[in-house]
Amino acid sequence: MIRVGQRLAEARFKKGLNLEDVSQATKIKTEFLAAIEEGEYEKLPSPAYAQGFVRNYAKLVGLPEKETLALFRREFASDNMIKVLPQSFSEDYSGSKFKNKQPYIIIALVFLIVFGFIAYQFRFVFLNPPLSIVSPVNNAVILGSQVIVTGKTDPEATVEVNNNPVAVSQDGSFKKNLNVFPGKNEITVESINKFGRQSTIAREIDVKSQ
Repeated sequence: MIRVGQRLAEARFKKGLNLEDVSQATKIKTEFLAAIEEGEYEKLPSPAYAQGFVRNYAKLVGLPEKETLALFRREFASDNMIKVLPQSFSEDYSGSKFKNKQPYIIIALVFLIVFGFIAYQFRFVFLNPPLSIVSPVNNAVILGSQVIVTGKTDPEATVEVNNNPVAVSQDGSFKKNLNVFPGKNEITVESINKFGRQSTIAREIDVKSQ
């Protein structure tokens, strides 16, 4: 791929300009212009200055400003990324050693993805299913003879409220209208997954007659 510096140099040649001509027109030192053409951005004062130099250079030689700056930013970021890596890794990254390691990296990534998927699918072999009760809250005061029990669990789990089975929706939510009697009532919600793992939550409510 042709770098920004090469494009600028080619455009300069077509206009019959040398670096001194460009320097006089843009007020940019010739050593900075040479560094841009060679892609040696570390020799420039700062990223902000470098971007301004490239913009002015591109304007002078007639290159599209936005496209040239976009290519420069990409090159500048790529160069900086390689420089902050350890030297041995950057050599592998930019040379044939990295290419030779690519199949092993791909195999390792595939293995990690497959292993992660299997672990996710079978996580409830060892873990109890998640279970939360939205309502009623503990020690809630209920008026009437019915209370609505709502919550959420594993969509594939079986739920019972006071030993009464409850349908579980695809998102794991459930709802049960439960008959209660005046006074203290205990509501027990159980969630049992397909591997027999179980989670239980109890709520105590105080029922008042209307």
